Amino acid sequence: MSEFWLISAPGDKENLQALERMNTVTSKSNLSYNTKFAIPDFKVGTLDSLVGLSDELGKLDTFAESLIKRMAQSVVEVMEDSKGKVQENLLANGGVKENMKCLKIDLTSFVTHFEWDMAKYPAKQPLVNVVDTLAKQLAQIESDLKSRTAAYSALKTTLENLEKRSTGNLFTRTLSDIVSKEDFVLDSEYLVTLLVIVPKPSYAQWRKTYESLSDMVVPRSTKLIAEDNEGGLFTVTLFRKVIDDFKIKAKENKFTVREFFYDEKEIKREREEMTRLLSDKKQQYQTSCVALKKGSSTFRDHKVKVTPLGNPDRPAAGQTDRERESEGEGEGPLLRWLKVNFSEAFVAWIHIKALRVFVESVLRYGLPVNFQAVLLQPHKKSATKRLREVLNSVFRHLDEVAAASILDASVEIPGLQLSNQDYFPYVYFHIDLGLLD
Repeated sequence: MSEFWLISAPGDKENLQALERMNTVTSKSNLSYNTKFAIPDFKVGTLDSLVGLSDELGKLDTFAESLIKRMAQSVVEVMEDSKGKVQENLLANGGVKENMKCLKIDLTSFVTHFEWDMAKYPAKQPLVNVVDTLAKQLAQIESDLKSRTAAYSALKTTLENLEKRSTGNLFTRTLSDIVSKEDFVLDSEYLVTLLVIVPKPSYAQWRKTYESLSDMVVPRSTKLIAEDNEGGLFTVTLFRKVIDDFKIKAKENKFTVREFFYDEKEIKREREEMTRLLSDKKQQYQTSCVALKKGSSTFRDHKVKVTPLGNPDRPAAGQTDRERESEGEGEGPLLRWLKVNFSEAFVAWIHIKALRVFVESVLRYGLPVNFQAVLLQPHKKSATKRLREVLNSVFRHLDEVAAASILDASVEIPGLQLSNQDYFPYVYFHIDLGLLD
């Protein structure tokens, strides 16, 4: 299971014996795997300041968990083509050291082998300073996350809007990847080539009547250059002066003239824009860029059923004629940032859990500071109820009223604002590593 229970009990002889009984019962019954959770000695300050910190740490805990879940989801979105590898990219940096370097380890190992980072969060500082450092660190990560994911979302939206232009029928889709220069009469003062959409049942009618739809239509100038399930795209060449008259007559015969004039520079710009956006989006995940072969479709892995005709060298619209040019197998900047800062945020979150245990233990068990924190990992979901019963039985003596209230929901705990489900005779905090659930 990816669930952990972080508890603490007083460190006196009686309660250390209680912890031993708990370990014995949970081990024999195969309820959980238990390890000591080391927390340094902090400067306690006043009890009033601890009460304030308890509230602040609760909010910070919730914020940190929400942040790392959002970051995990962002990794899923960026790795859309490799979602099966997401979990292996959600790692913690630190906790285990080799040759004086921190190793990236899985989240479960980090939690079960937790060591307080004295360099980053000095325990000799007042607790309020440590909490402030953690809060500022997480706030900065969230701010950066918002700006980076907003930029990525804008890139995706722009790309999706361009891609949508290739998914419609001949009436709405872009024609830049269908037509070619050879389909048009260009640089003529008098002649112009129009594109006309003709329903499939009307092909014969079009070929029979297009020359007579208006004056000054060039004979035998029509050519079918592409078609979809509904109709075909025909060219027709005529004199510029009769364009308006031809459009009116074509409409009367249910032929639709597409407003399109061949502009080689504009078509090149559109293709380059799509190539750039695809490359930018891909590079956020991996530095290997996606390049388009000259003349290939601009839409990755998106096949549109529009077939160009009459030019065997021209690629079909939407065909995935693309090659990957390896320019390095490293990670892209967004994925790299997410991995590094997810690790930072996760490490900070577990430090916050440790602080909460310390503060609540001092408030619950009093001074001088003397408690033992233990991390329990339930073996299976079905065992959690039995595990809770064992804990409540072992530590019932710490708070008889609380222990009774767990069995009887009608019992109220005087002065306690939490619901009975949140309060136990021992200090308890939940850690859930199911960040993608």
